[in-house]
Amino acid sequence: MNVAKSGYRVFSANSSAACTELAKKITERLGVELGKSVVFQESNRETRVDVKESVRGQTIFIIQTIPRDVNTAIMELLVMAYALKTSCAKNIIGVIPYFPYSKQCKMRKRGSIVCKLLASMLAKAGLTHIITMDLHQKEIQGFFSFPVDNLRASPFLIQYIQEEIPDYRNAIIVAKSPAAAKRAQSYAERLRLGLAVIHGEAQCSESDMADGRHSPPCVRNTTGHTGLELPSGKQQAPFPGIELPMMMAKEKPPITVVGDVGGRIAIIVDDIIDDVGDFVAAAEILKERGAYKIYIMATHGLLSADAPRLIEESAIDEVVVTNTVPHEVQKLQCPKIKTVDVSMILAEAIRRIHNGESMAYLFRNITVDD
Repeated sequence: MNVAKSGYRVFSANSSAACTELAKKITERLGVELGKSVVFQESNRETRVDVKESVRGQTIFIIQTIPRDVNTAIMELLVMAYALKTSCAKNIIGVIPYFPYSKQCKMRKRGSIVCKLLASMLAKAGLTHIITMDLHQKEIQGFFSFPVDNLRASPFLIQYIQEEIPDYRNAIIVAKSPAAAKRAQSYAERLRLGLAVIHGEAQCSESDMADGRHSPPCVRNTTGHTGLELPSGKQQAPFPGIELPMMMAKEKPPITVVGDVGGRIAIIVDDIIDDVGDFVAAAEILKERGAYKIYIMATHGLLSADAPRLIEESAIDEVVVTNTVPHEVQKLQCPKIKTVDVSMILAEAIRRIHNGESMAYLFRNITVDD
């Protein structure tokens, strides 16, 4: 394809060479060259972007993969978008396969919805559209004031199961928590397999911590009205006739597996694998229940901290993730980690958006729960 006549450019906003691999694969599939730009950190850690070619009146796609240094990657994307905006680019479309801060999408006591803040910052910087993959919560799309295409990795992971896992017909899809049951059910129905759910995790789930403004206040064991305590230590008189009921504290039950995994291959599915402690604990309980092989399938393989070592020492046989996040270093540390390439669907999304074609083909047979 003649880049000069294509009417669009594809840039990478990453300063790290390891993070540009996905951008190179996408441009190879599109038959275009990666746009000429320089992204680097000053000696004082400020981000600087220098676009080396004209973008006036063109549609620009910025591919930004998120490495471990999340905040630097966000600044690179924001500065790149603003540089293109001030260079009179017609449309600026961000291709962000893993959207950062997506777990911080709910109000937690006196915290903040950081995902909403990031969406506002991207819009202010000049982005007019985003292509992403498997948002942690699909409702995140409502944070944006411009279109968001939330692609799915499940077709690629399901294909891997069918082609790379011997005797997958003897497998069972496992949700490591009740919150992941819908995703697991979707995989089970497409593969015509059974479903199991692990219940009784040791840590608090997200729903336990969500929106502290609606959580019941701590109630002391007192009789009658004690009033509201002021900062000075004094108490304000209570409202007459008001007596709030006490909410019983939640108590996690012992870990149980709902479903028969004995003598089967257990395939745990999720959207993000970062801190692998939950997955290691799930693998141990599945081994105790008789599963003879355990696979982990996830879209985004963040694999932070000691994740490679913990996986290598665990009962997990294989961890399969896509290349939305660079993890080559982790693969060198743990041969159990395998990668599925999703550059094909990202490249097709770019082509269809530029040509004004429908995106429906990329979402065929996709349901809300996928």
